[in-house]
Amino acid sequence: MAPDPHIPAEVVCEDLAKTFADGTEVLRPLSVTLPSGGTTALVGPSGCGKSTLLRMIAGLEPPSAGSLRIGGAPPRALLKQAGLSMAFQDPSLLPWRSVRGNIELALKLARRPAAPQAVDDLIRLVGLDGFAGARPATLSGGMRQRAAIARAMVTEPRLLLLDEPFGAVDELTRRQLAEDLPRTWEPRQTTTLLVTHSITEAVMLSDRILVFSPRPATLVADIAVDLPRPRRAALTTDPAFLGLAEQVAAALAEGVAGANRPWAAQ
Repeated sequence: MAPDPHIPAEVVCEDLAKTFADGTEVLRPLSVTLPSGGTTALVGPSGCGKSTLLRMIAGLEPPSAGSLRIGGAPPRALLKQAGLSMAFQDPSLLPWRSVRGNIELALKLARRPAAPQAVDDLIRLVGLDGFAGARPATLSGGMRQRAAIARAMVTEPRLLLLDEPFGAVDELTRRQLAEDLPRTWEPRQTTTLLVTHSITEAVMLSDRILVFSPRPATLVADIAVDLPRPRRAALTTDPAFLGLAEQVAAALAEGVAGANRPWAAQ
């Protein structure tokens, strides 16, 4: 059954697990439902398996066990409809195309009509105004990453996957993007999954935070983020924001401590 292209994508994982061919266990059985239209942040220690989970949801990595459904269908069904977009840690822009050309290519590959105004708006939103005609080699790493984010968003996907999307940008730009980008996916009720190492970023952007242990990843905490939107940078000093950040930090510490106990590997 193909997912309805007009309904936001609910992600359902049932006993989803991943072990690589060399025997490396990355993700222990995970059962979780990510409601459609929400933003969920995945946080955990480096190398714990967050990006692998994102790649399984994207249909780029097969699970070893369990099942995964997006809008009631396997990921490949949403991929065929061009209803899923992903921004990787590596921007992977085509070097012979300009910023505009790379973004427009996403529309072409998705068989969507040209949308010059939408492209212009996204270029402005990610802070690349004046660089639409620039090629990737002339841009900084952070600018290339911002172009990749715009490319992922231009098709207005039902499911948007972001793997450390702000990792290469400076702190000031990171804060601005955290304020600006949700304005594009929230009105469209895009289901958004974000992998990040930044607790502040996770609380700022998400409705829900899933905290994972070191590899093999297990779910340590599932934390609801009940903060008003739109969220501005000033919110980061609010007691409610700080309390949530502390809760996430404590869950991360608990996951690390649990993984270091002698019985944790049994």
